[in-house]
Amino acid sequence: MSGTSGYRSYRGWTLAVTSVAFFMVALDALVVTTALPMIGRDLGAGMASLQWTVNTYGLAYAAGIITAAALGDRYGRRRVFTTGLAVFTAASACCALAPGVGWLLAARTVQGMGAAAVMPLSLTILTDAFPPQRRGAIVGIWGGLGGLAVAGGPLVGGVVTEGLDWHWIFWLNVPIGLAGVALSRARLPRSATHPAPLDIPALVLLAGGASALVWGLVRASTVGWTAAQTLVAIAGGVLLVAGFVARERRTVAPMLPLRLFRTRDFAAANATALLMIAALSAAVFLIAQYFQLVLHYSPLATGLRLLPWTATPLLVAPLAGRLSDRIGRRPVLATGMLLQATGLGWFALIAGATPHYAEMVAALLMAGVGISMALPTTATAAMNAVAPAELGKASGTNSTMQRLGGVFGVAVVTAVFTANGRLGNAVTFTDGLRPALTVAAGLSLLGVLSALALHGRATADHATVALTAARIPDLATVTTG
Repeated sequence: MSGTSGYRSYRGWTLAVTSVAFFMVALDALVVTTALPMIGRDLGAGMASLQWTVNTYGLAYAAGIITAAALGDRYGRRRVFTTGLAVFTAASACCALAPGVGWLLAARTVQGMGAAAVMPLSLTILTDAFPPQRRGAIVGIWGGLGGLAVAGGPLVGGVVTEGLDWHWIFWLNVPIGLAGVALSRARLPRSATHPAPLDIPALVLLAGGASALVWGLVRASTVGWTAAQTLVAIAGGVLLVAGFVARERRTVAPMLPLRLFRTRDFAAANATALLMIAALSAAVFLIAQYFQLVLHYSPLATGLRLLPWTATPLLVAPLAGRLSDRIGRRPVLATGMLLQATGLGWFALIAGATPHYAEMVAALLMAGVGISMALPTTATAAMNAVAPAELGKASGTNSTMQRLGGVFGVAVVTAVFTANGRLGNAVTFTDGLRPALTVAAGLSLLGVLSALALHGRATADHATVALTAARIPDLATVTTG
């Protein structure tokens, strides 16, 4: 095997394995949305418990990402990635076997812990395998599958729930996960390890702070933003995160170098990532239920009617990635966020008991093109803003922002929904849906502003340094490690 063909094969396997793993964990963030009514009937769960089937996953996911990235740097990215994939697969089987809502929530939490290792390390392993000038296109493919998974979760959930049973939305992960573990061990390259000691106090402060913040946001939609438990949780989370920041300022080997946020592109990309996923997750959560509870579509019919929204990432994201390599991240990202805001706002205006589906298609298609442009571009902008040695930390930060954004978005729009409407009938549901979707559109508009803070053209700072300093991996290592 020639060196060129072997290196190409290594890169191909890296793209395939990391993208499929990312697709699987991203899919499970919202695959349960169209199955929620059936899960509720089967397990006797109310609206609060159903919301937690989405948010326990997001909570564990968000709290563990930076920790997983740090573990990957210390023990090897492939090892931690593979372990996370195995944990995710085992937890999926436990979800499928859940005899009650408590079991399901516990298994979803463990699923989120596994996903916390898979998602950021898949991006780190992938970007480390390709030179910076190709990252836009490559991350576009990776992001296209991720965007398809996040927005396509309702369709998959609907097809499986109606065609088989809701348990199978979790059983399907098991063979894919087992294959992913085997291929990861056989085909992914080993990465260098950094034997610096783990900062256990920092790990505790970060995980505790993220968990408290997410829990407070989720509870706010149930008990109210001024309730004592909400305020205590959010205040405690802020204090713990502040303690983490203070410790990171003093430590010699920080888990998250705070100086990264002094880089304008890194800070702007992460702010946009949070707002992007907040708006998307909130909209998927609301619209999937609107189609079933107001328009009375089955789970499968709901998923099919969401196709104009869910099919676009697979087609548009790779093109958007290549375009961002040519003209820069800012115009692609800002345009994508604007399209998502316009599409969601349009849907909010036309939503009712008897809407014209043609109008809904146009609104959903616009929002779908928008998220397809934004998803890969935020990741590429964040990763290209840092030096090669900091790719793991940059990926972990970007992933954490997205997960926090998802839980924040669902919590905020649920609070807006409950303040203006309720589940009882089509009229009261629509009364809550319209202002809640308008808030989601507003989050996207804020994302336009943060995207405009990026540099106008692709810069040659860390990207050029990374390309110049990158070593060609030993083929014996990348093909057998």
